[in-house]
Amino acid sequence: MLNLQKWWKKSRPKSNQNDTAPASSQPENFRFLSLGELMWLKFLRNRVAVASGVVLIILYLMMIFADFFSPYDYNYAHTDFLYCPPQTIRFVDLQGNFSLRPFVYPIKGERDLKTFRFVYKEDTTQKVYIQFFIQGDPYMFLGREATLRLFGIPKNEGTLFIFGTDVRGRDLFSRIMTGSRISLTLGLVGVLITIFLGAVIGTISGYFGGAVDNLIQRVIEFIRCFPTLPLWMALSAALPPDWPSHLVYFGIVVVLAFIGWTGLAREVRGKILSLRSTDYVLAAESTGASTKRIIFVHMIPSVSSHIMVVATLSIPGMILGESALSFLGLGIKPPLTSWGLLLSQAQKIEVLRLYPWMLWPGAFIFIVVLAFNFLGDGLRDAIDPFS
Repeated sequence: MLNLQKWWKKSRPKSNQNDTAPASSQPENFRFLSLGELMWLKFLRNRVAVASGVVLIILYLMMIFADFFSPYDYNYAHTDFLYCPPQTIRFVDLQGNFSLRPFVYPIKGERDLKTFRFVYKEDTTQKVYIQFFIQGDPYMFLGREATLRLFGIPKNEGTLFIFGTDVRGRDLFSRIMTGSRISLTLGLVGVLITIFLGAVIGTISGYFGGAVDNLIQRVIEFIRCFPTLPLWMALSAALPPDWPSHLVYFGIVVVLAFIGWTGLAREVRGKILSLRSTDYVLAAESTGASTKRIIFVHMIPSVSSHIMVVATLSIPGMILGESALSFLGLGIKPPLTSWGLLLSQAQKIEVLRLYPWMLWPGAFIFIVVLAFNFLGDGLRDAIDPFS
């Protein structure tokens, strides 16, 4: 019996001293997440909003380096390729041979004697390979002349029209890349002005109340009672016709911002009315803080999350407003270009029927507006991480 007890003690595995301690005494590795971290985690769970943010980042990077991503200068006219359809980028030729290098078949245009339109045919007897990081038309980047482009084809070997050409033979893809600088930046600049006007005026209206609130609200009602599109047209027509393109650009920004701040001002006013009697505002007033400090340091930051969401959802409206004005001929003027100005070339039914690739700028407008809306919805849901 004693031998059996000795054998049992020797055969038992030696237990760790920590295992005998009660579970409550063991340290737990955890930490409390801040409100910003909770909002970020909830935003990451919305895959549609995250994907929309990635799409917008890519588009804005392409906007910054538009000349680098464009195979041609956006104003260069290929006079032998008027209304040329998009060329197909291939990896497999007609015989079924696969190539790791993308290529296109060279095209040649001939005028149809019946319709007097150019008809383009591919020369399938030879391949023209697309080259990357090729030297192309010069452009200015950061004050210096550059010629490096992401992809292209040497001019003596053929052409590369991904989205086709317009009535003057200008590459539509290059013009869309350059036009994004106007359409995308105008929305950001216009929204910045809208945020400043709407946040400040709405805070002043809600904080002071009384006669100041009544006056501001009547002005807002006066602006909002006019139909948006006719008011845009009237303000755009007021711009001098002899202004250069860059002044017209800033004029359009001011026009869109002048109308867009009213909705944000009313929303901010409603939130400030509920915040002006809170403890921290009353404490700031009792310590002798100035009105400017109370507005810009205490009250506007309290509604910054709502302002950010409204701003994200307002950018599509700015882009659509510029596109509508340029489409009607009241917006951006050549030599500048924008998506709305490019889309204005597809106004005629004949162009839509014969040259449908002229609608490519509208596809980019649709993608950007949809991405901003999804991103704004994701941010709005992430603002309240406890819901």
